[in-house]
Amino acid sequence: MSGSPIKKNFPVFIHILGWALFGSFVFLLRPLSMEMEMPGIWWSKQALTFFLLLIAFYFNFFVLVPRFLFTNRIPMFFIVNTLAGISFVLLLVGFDEYFNMSAVMHEVFRPNTPHVDKPRNWYWDVTNFFVFSMSVGISTSIATVQKWQADEKVRLEFEQQKINAELSYLKAQINPHFFFNTLNNIYSLTNIDVEKAKTALLKLSRMMRYVLYETEKNHTLLSKELDFIRDYVELMKLRLSSRVHLDINIPEKVDEVEIAPMLLLPFIENCFKHGISSQQDSFIKVFIDKKGNELKLFTENHKFKASENTPEGNASGIGLTNTKRRLDLLYPSKYSLGIDSENTQNQYKVNLSIRLK
Repeated sequence: MSGSPIKKNFPVFIHILGWALFGSFVFLLRPLSMEMEMPGIWWSKQALTFFLLLIAFYFNFFVLVPRFLFTNRIPMFFIVNTLAGISFVLLLVGFDEYFNMSAVMHEVFRPNTPHVDKPRNWYWDVTNFFVFSMSVGISTSIATVQKWQADEKVRLEFEQQKINAELSYLKAQINPHFFFNTLNNIYSLTNIDVEKAKTALLKLSRMMRYVLYETEKNHTLLSKELDFIRDYVELMKLRLSSRVHLDINIPEKVDEVEIAPMLLLPFIENCFKHGISSQQDSFIKVFIDKKGNELKLFTENHKFKASENTPEGNASGIGLTNTKRRLDLLYPSKYSLGIDSENTQNQYKVNLSIRLK
């Protein structure tokens, strides 16, 4: 926590450092490098010039830019700054006239020759106006960049809030959808084997704990997600006949990494919802692998149309639709999803790859 005050006051340090470097180079280093002893009144003019530029910088930064430039009153912004620049030059001209700076500087550079009044050299006044303009220009640039950064921060926070709200909505839809299908499966099982139905309820209770506690978080451990999928597959096996051939390959141990909870389940759930038949031989293939930071999921199954009188038949595919949206929100540009549902083998194939870090 000791670095917090430094981070908080970092912009102030930058301003002080910038002015110190600018003032040292323009008002100190060059005069000192001339190896001449400059009179006190000349140093007073240097201090006055620096002070006026300081005022112009922050007056433009805190007043003119917000009041005129950011409110799209651009002509007024330029008019006020032009008048301020002219006033800056006239103040320095008045200083020179009042203290007779022409004679003072003649004494410094030509001490052995008499001073003769000459018309004023406006080159230095034009130079002073450009120095003023440079100060105001830098002030405007910094204020504009800070405004852009602040607006961008607000925009990103707003976008993040929208994403979080949408993710919460999507998860709220997926979870009931999952339990809706699972409970329907257990209901069907009670008509076949009560003991298997009891075993299924025990597995479902363990899965419910995962859903209740892990899906409240944005991320969970991959090992927990895979354990959840294994429980789901085991639960589904209880209702399958011998005509369904399973090829399930889920690694027992993986290098831990975080993943969004219940992100893979809808693809696997879809296999069991549409890939089995009570009248025909069928197969389901599920392959999950992790190499480095890349997680791969491959599923393959026959396509059977569910009866329209069942909850599965009436389902609108909300699980897969929401999962695709969650992938877009959580892993933008970090995943690839290929779905092949139109082929001569009448099979449904999913090939998903996610870069988790």
